[in-house]
Parts: sequence; C-alpha cells; structure tokens
Amino acid sequence: MRVLFMQHDPFSPPRLVAERFEELGFEAVEETIVDAHLYDTPGEATHEFPDPRDFDVIVPMGSPWGAWDDSKIGSWLLPELQWLRDADAAGVPVLGICFGGQLLARAHGGSVGRAPDCEIGWTSLWSEDESLIDPGPWFSFHFDRWELPPGADEIARTSRASQAFTLRKNLALQFHPELTGDMLEGWLNSPGDGRNLLIADGQDPDILLAFTRAQEPKARQRAHGLVDNFLGQVAGLGHVV
Repeated sequence: MRVLFMQHDPFSPPRLVAERFEELGFEAVEETIVDAHLYDTPGEATHEFPDPRDFDVIVPMGSPWGAWDDSKIGSWLLPELQWLRDADAAGVPVLGICFGGQLLARAHGGSVGRAPDCEIGWTSLWSEDESLIDPGPWFSFHFDRWELPPGADEIARTSRASQAFTLRKNLALQFHPELTGDMLEGWLNSPGDGRNLLIADGQDPDILLAFTRAQEPKARQRAHGLVDNFLGQVAGLGHVV
C-alpha cells in the first residue's frame, strides 16, 4: 500500500504521522511543491500532481501560506484543490493536516479565511468523538480557519476555531499531529520567522520548544492512534491496523 505526503514547503515534513504509516507497512512517498529557493516567491512554483488513484491514502500537509491566497500561490493552489476533488471522486482517502485540512474545506464547498486571532501552542480540544479525535493536547500553529463544507461532520473544535471534520473518506485537521521538537525548531528558524511570530504572540519560543520536546513521547502515541483511527473509521482500511 502507498501513502502520498504532499508537502507544500521544505519545512513541513510528515514526521510522526509518516512514522505510523510506515510501521503499518505503507510505502511512504513524499513530494514537495515549493522548494527552499522559492520560499519568498511561492507563486513561481508549479506542480504536476499525480493520479490520486496511484495511492491508497493522500496526506496534504501544512504550509506557511494561506489556503485562500489565490493571488500568491494560485499557480499550484487551484490545481491542488481540483486534485483533491478528483481524489474524493475516486474514493481515495485523504487526511488533511492544517493547511491540508483547510484545502479539504475549500475544495468541497466550504471556505477559508483569516481568523480573528492566531492559535499557537499546545491546546486541548472539545471532541465529539474521542474514538476518532483524542482531546489532546495537540499542537496548533495557524492564523486562518475554515467554514465547514456542506455535508461535513464537525468532530472537534476549540473556542477559536473548528479543529476537525469528516466528509466521506476525508478527515480534515486544523492541528499538527505530526509535530516533533526538531520540526518545531525548524519552524522557529525557517524563513517564515516562526520565532518572532511566537514572540509577537507573547510567548517564549525556547520554553515552547523545551515543552514540545518533553511532550514528544505522548505526542507520538496520540499521533499514531489518530492515524489508526483515521484508517479504521474514515478511510475504510481498518484491516491494515
């Protein structure tokens, strides 16, 4: 079985999520849309999306850009939205993470826009179905939020934003189950200037990083459980778990 991780930038790898898929015997394929040298001009990037039917699961990952920003990244954002519709029509399960979850909302008739405030850090969720989405805490790093697409079943939320929904074989997440301490350190030092974004939010980046490293064993357990829940309850692939 094959899982495709669609990375939108070189600083958002699938880490703990990919780890679990590989443990379950999936061949993990990773593609990156915007290479490091195009970070400041992401609209110059283009991507030839593969046939979604070549994969058993697709996982679109996070992104430092907005899932609403056609003017900046429309060269690949608009084709990706259609690609996700094609995957849905073909019955290919999709697990969308943060930006990837927002893409699922927009692709299927919802919308994405700027939120009144950011969500950065470890947050517990209000989950309607803890057998699918554990209350956490989960790590968030986003400035946008979605409006649910028609027919979606919202599974989890915080007081600031919807956090998870299902729609057919799609599961959209607003948070980052894949996060590790090393990955957060990469965000803090990336061209997106994550360190100063945290400082502007009144947080100490070094303390958040230390907490994230300490949280990693429990985060791994939650992430692996989430992958299993997705495969069994949404993707129809419970036989591999």
